[in-house]
Amino acid sequence: MGDYRGVSELQETPPAAPASPAGTAGTEATGQPPVKPVLTAGAAKRANASVIGMIIALVLSIATFLPIVLMNPSPKSDGYRPDINVSAVARNAEDVAGFTPAAPETGDTFRANYARWESGTGSGVPTWEVGYLTPKESFIGMVQTRQSNPTWLLQQVKSAPVTGTRSAGGRDWELRDTGKGEKSMVLVDGGGTTVILTGSAQLDEFTTLATAVVKALNTNSGAAGGASPGITGSATVSPSPAPSP
Repeated sequence: MGDYRGVSELQETPPAAPASPAGTAGTEATGQPPVKPVLTAGAAKRANASVIGMIIALVLSIATFLPIVLMNPSPKSDGYRPDINVSAVARNAEDVAGFTPAAPETGDTFRANYARWESGTGSGVPTWEVGYLTPKESFIGMVQTRQSNPTWLLQQVKSAPVTGTRSAGGRDWELRDTGKGEKSMVLVDGGGTTVILTGSAQLDEFTTLATAVVKALNTNSGAAGGASPGITGSATVSPSPAPSP
């Protein structure tokens, strides 16, 4: 028989108590909260002095370099000015246009920034187009076509209503104004083309360009003082008197 007085090998050993987290033993033992570091008045003063010193140094640096920057401004750039030969492009477009595109002579006052022939794939109306930068740095776009229609014309003038007429180059142009800065001048030429000037420029610049356009149209038609066309492309017909009984 075995010795029952000995300790059984299968006897369970009670689990050890979990270790206290670091830093808590002292707190539990003393019952005191952990000590938090506190800046002394002198340390806080020194910290504030460092921040103030950095700000002062930054201000002094800006004050030192600002006069240098102001005395040496970057050169002004007039931007990219493409060299567009409107007359040459117009001659190239004449064969496909079916008419002589207008190439206004504007000298150095109005600068062309594009000149092109558009086949009218999207709108159904082929057009001759030239864009001009005015002396006052505004923009006026010129469009000329032989196939104008009311829908296309309204699109070109941004549905602006007719607000009157304006004389330019000896012709009366139809004036349309959106009231939001954009305006248009419309002319139906005696050669059967419609010319539209549209942009945000002042009316005096519109008139100057319109005068050059009329001169170009007259040159193209070979008649310096050609018949003055209507401005809407429609003729006004007076009713015939009723026959007497």
